[in-house]
Amino acid sequence: MKVCFYFQVHQPMRLARYNIFANDSANIFDRYFDHELNKAIMQKVATKCYLRANRILLEALEKYPNMHIAFSITGVFLEQARMYLPEVIDSFRELARTKRVEFLSETYYHSLAALMEDSTEMAQQIELHKKAIEEFAPMPSEVLRNTEAMFSNRIAAIAQNLGFKGIMTEGHEKILGWRSPNYLYSVAGLDKIKVLLRHYKLSDDIGYRFSLKTWNEWPLTADKYARWLSQLQGDCVNIFMDYETFGEHHWEDTGIFEFLKHVWGEINKYSHLELATPTQLVNGLEPKGEIDCPEIISWADMERDTTAWLGNEMQLSAWEELKKIEKDVKELNDPEILRVWRHLQNSDHLYYCCTKSLSDQDVHNYFSHYESPFEAYINYMNIIEDLKEEIKNRLRK
Repeated sequence: MKVCFYFQVHQPMRLARYNIFANDSANIFDRYFDHELNKAIMQKVATKCYLRANRILLEALEKYPNMHIAFSITGVFLEQARMYLPEVIDSFRELARTKRVEFLSETYYHSLAALMEDSTEMAQQIELHKKAIEEFAPMPSEVLRNTEAMFSNRIAAIAQNLGFKGIMTEGHEKILGWRSPNYLYSVAGLDKIKVLLRHYKLSDDIGYRFSLKTWNEWPLTADKYARWLSQLQGDCVNIFMDYETFGEHHWEDTGIFEFLKHVWGEINKYSHLELATPTQLVNGLEPKGEIDCPEIISWADMERDTTAWLGNEMQLSAWEELKKIEKDVKELNDPEILRVWRHLQNSDHLYYCCTKSLSDQDVHNYFSHYESPFEAYINYMNIIEDLKEEIKNRLRK
């Protein structure tokens, strides 16, 4: 059985608090985005997670020549790393030099472009992302990881038309029914693209439950986890999670780095387990069935749909306002305006406006730098409205 570990690396470009009296800045990017906050968070998480985890993985790759892993790094993350902490990019470049680390394709801005009626914007952002990744990983990936693993028949068709051989999403019962996520699947109506499905239980055992002392499997050790993997049936198991799991979501004193250090050796003890990248999976395995997914699913929240971003009236209204100005943005053909508009598509801005209850909302609140979803919405809308005025003024010139 092939074992695929994939880590999502992302930090949103967080918005500044809108100030009507400070809207005369010549640089609207500086007007709308909080560089001080973004720099502080990047430096904190880089110290706690990225630099430390990358060193551990590099050592493991040097120790185990049959080890393969994958990352998806957003363009938004790369921009901030370049501005605030270039050594983070250098550490990923070291991983790329091993030629056993795949860097997946996705939308540059970690955006909801796949939800737009026209697929042009999504395709353009994927192309921007490819160029950004090529700076340190010249081998392009043949697998798309759409924002938050959003997937549907339509999104898969877009990916296939762009030349991708594979696309990732959540291995949930909503699309699988009784079937196992431990196989590749084809997509209804499509003849080329294959779907890689996240094993959400085993992924969340690390991503969410690792430090949960009330969990009946706590503590989770590397040998125990490798044993679980060895007992699975199927062609492959896909373990997908946020990279910030290591050191940020679960702190060092939980033992998370010891787990990351030793799990590769424990997996290596089982001769029938083989670490592989997503592209290796799509090139080496055949689909064992078909998935028909007319409605969009994702890996977010209990619903596994788009309600994390478009689940209330605030989110829907903000998204509609942002889409409405696309025509003017493209007509203006101003690189600064286009860049800002695309940064505002970042899914996190709408995520902060979520008003769900219980555990899902706790997760939303954990990631948000706002006091409430309502504050997030007001600030987001103020900036969108200010951008609309800026566009009008520039179109008049």
